[in-house]
Amino acid sequence: MLWIKALHIVFVTAWFAGLFYLPRIFVNLALETEPHARERLLFMAHKLYKFMTVLALPAVGFGLWLWLGVGIGSGAGWLHAKLALVVVLIGYHHGCGVLLKKFTEDRNTRSHIWYRWFNEVPVVVLLIVVVLAVVKPF
Repeated sequence: MLWIKALHIVFVTAWFAGLFYLPRIFVNLALETEPHARERLLFMAHKLYKFMTVLALPAVGFGLWLWLGVGIGSGAGWLHAKLALVVVLIGYHHGCGVLLKKFTEDRNTRSHIWYRWFNEVPVVVLLIVVVLAVVKPF
């Protein structure tokens, strides 16, 4: 079980690195006017999004293994809240893909300020998830 938990933590950490960085690329894309730099940022964003998706799958898979296979947190309120936030994160990940497609098609309508706020969502979710998993308040 400890190996599964360790792998879950590693993949979640790696996935979050992408969730933190991709919206920062969006901030730069929203500001960029030079075509060559924009293409480089889009290339980076596409590579990162693909890699984030590869990392998200084992992160979620090992988490499900801990819950369903090992029984960690079964029936606990904190786990239900954490699972709801994981669904939010999966939606955020998907939303990043939608925004990336809009940038690729040159259809972005949002400002760099909006993306700065959008970038804070995974930080807040991570804070809540860690508190739920460690403190287990309910």
